[in-house]
Amino acid sequence: MLASALACGYPLEASAKDIKVGSVVSATGPASLLGDPQKRTLEMLVDEVNSKGGVNGNKLSLVIYDDGGDANAARTFATRLAEQDNVAVVIGGSTTGTSMAMAPVFEDAEIPFMSFAGAIQLIQPVKKWVFKTPHTDLMACEKIFADIRARNLTKVALLSGTDGFGKSMRDQCVAAAPKQGITIVHEETFGPRDADMTPQITNIKNKAGVEAVIVPGIGQGPAIAVRNYKQLAVTYPLYVSHGVASKEFVSLAGEGAEGARLPAAALLLGSKLADNDRQRPVVLDYTTLFEKKAGQPVSGFGGFAYDGFYIIVNALKRAPSLKAADIRDEIEKTKDFVGVGGVYNLSPKDHMGLDLTGFRMVEIRKGDWAAVP
Repeated sequence: MLASALACGYPLEASAKDIKVGSVVSATGPASLLGDPQKRTLEMLVDEVNSKGGVNGNKLSLVIYDDGGDANAARTFATRLAEQDNVAVVIGGSTTGTSMAMAPVFEDAEIPFMSFAGAIQLIQPVKKWVFKTPHTDLMACEKIFADIRARNLTKVALLSGTDGFGKSMRDQCVAAAPKQGITIVHEETFGPRDADMTPQITNIKNKAGVEAVIVPGIGQGPAIAVRNYKQLAVTYPLYVSHGVASKEFVSLAGEGAEGARLPAAALLLGSKLADNDRQRPVVLDYTTLFEKKAGQPVSGFGGFAYDGFYIIVNALKRAPSLKAADIRDEIEKTKDFVGVGGVYNLSPKDHMGLDLTGFRMVEIRKGDWAAVP
């Protein structure tokens, strides 16, 4: 036992204890499209790691709550994780709104927090205890703008969600557009629970000069938007965000999704990835494991959980102790970690660690994902 404890670097008194990993996700409610696969992924991976002996001989114990997509509930659960559950590290936060509500709690409690939210505000400016795995909304804007320019188009309309991510991505796109040679000629919005977006899309259709349309948002809203888009026979190229990167979105959107493009992780392309693609093995491993266990296709949202989980597990393996500061420091030192979302290189100035190479432009064709050259 002594030799084992010294070999892994942990103090002897901690070597026989479970490592409590806290989590708050939106497994139900309007953001369940995001949170449900994240919950399934975390539960599956904890079982997977524990079945192989745990982390340096310590078993992982997952303490997980469902906030239903409500930011106030997320903050309440975050406080419970910090003050009552005594977790060593937290992973979760399915949306920008819930993650932004929880971040101050973990900053004050000095507990490492790995979020699954897309908004850039979560990590810029850098917060000492907060990290994230998804590509930022600014990166999504840049990737979409580059594809629009490649089509020799420059004038776009935005149909943005009023949720935290929708608002953040809208702001990032508006700010980045002039630098990218793009002009925003019209804007509309939709709420998370809107059931019909025909009026907004009619306004876009009747606006002179529009050449392409971007729908920043998460959850079911964008699916309704693209369905209405098809029903109104709008023909401009349509873009959505990585906030809808799942087959459930494709199913909800129906024929409206055909031809829509989005920046997404390599995970969506699966076996279509080149044999020499560094991400191919990890993408196929996760896909096989998840689809066997969950009985449903993988999504980009579960992928955010997969990458965050193994960044934390690797940090736990390297950390000299299970103290929060040691775990945080090792997360920040993550280098060349090949995940399903990209290759992560974190630093004191970058608490996400991805660049645009982590994004692939994909198009929805016949209900499946196809790479755009």
